[in-house]
Amino acid sequence: MSDAPEQPEQKMVPAQLGPAFLRTHQVLWLEFGSRADFDDPRKEWRRLFSELLGTFALVLVAAGGGLLHAKGQISLSAAVVAPGLMVTAIILFMGAVSGAHLNPAVSLAFALRGDFPWRRVPGYIVIQLVGATLACLFLRLVFGNAGHLGATLPGPGYTAWQALLMEIVLTTLLVSVILGTASAAQNVGAIAALGVGGYIALAGLWAAPVSGVSMNPARSFGPALVSGDFTSYWVYLAGPIAGALLAVGFALVLRGPGGDVISRAAGSGRLDEQRSGQ
Repeated sequence: MSDAPEQPEQKMVPAQLGPAFLRTHQVLWLEFGSRADFDDPRKEWRRLFSELLGTFALVLVAAGGGLLHAKGQISLSAAVVAPGLMVTAIILFMGAVSGAHLNPAVSLAFALRGDFPWRRVPGYIVIQLVGATLACLFLRLVFGNAGHLGATLPGPGYTAWQALLMEIVLTTLLVSVILGTASAAQNVGAIAALGVGGYIALAGLWAAPVSGVSMNPARSFGPALVSGDFTSYWVYLAGPIAGALLAVGFALVLRGPGGDVISRAAGSGRLDEQRSGQ
């Protein structure tokens, strides 16, 4: 055995590594945020506002694209790709604040995985519905009650049950992508942004003629409420919820139980701190 004295563990100080490292550290903090902030109950108002703004932006683009397509002013491809691009942008600019759920089915899935507290689920869902409604009120103010305000409806020649089955499958895959790329209950970073946004665009490109590709009860709620037509809304409530439940089951098979402390720390840029504290 060596008699050499043990050297004290040196703690890395970002300021001593120069401005380049500091800049990188700041960029990573902006992208991944702080898990402490995400869990701080005093900042719940900030997270709820983030969900309100994000869901408003998503539904504005998704329903607005559907409305303009119905008027013959943009192509179907543009109408279905635009929401995917918007989700990519939302995850990048505010995913670290609220997790960029934007979807009651996603909040439910994160809670079922044990990555998101159940006490916060009702607030997220209510504010997502409010954001979707505000977006559709804006669309009605600008365009009037045209094109069902971009409502998701079974396509011509397809029944509600066909649309339901399509929504179940599409949402299962969407939530699987989210659970596989998110850090605990946060959609953060370029990988999540590209994965989730790309999937939404891809799903819309091939499946929009069947069901409208909602995959989101809030996205369908806004147009239904403001236009006053809830005829097919049950499809876009039951389908995404069933899909989220299936995706949680698949995640259990693929990755085991959720609520993993290491994955949370890694997503917040604090993996070394977590390991040193064990």
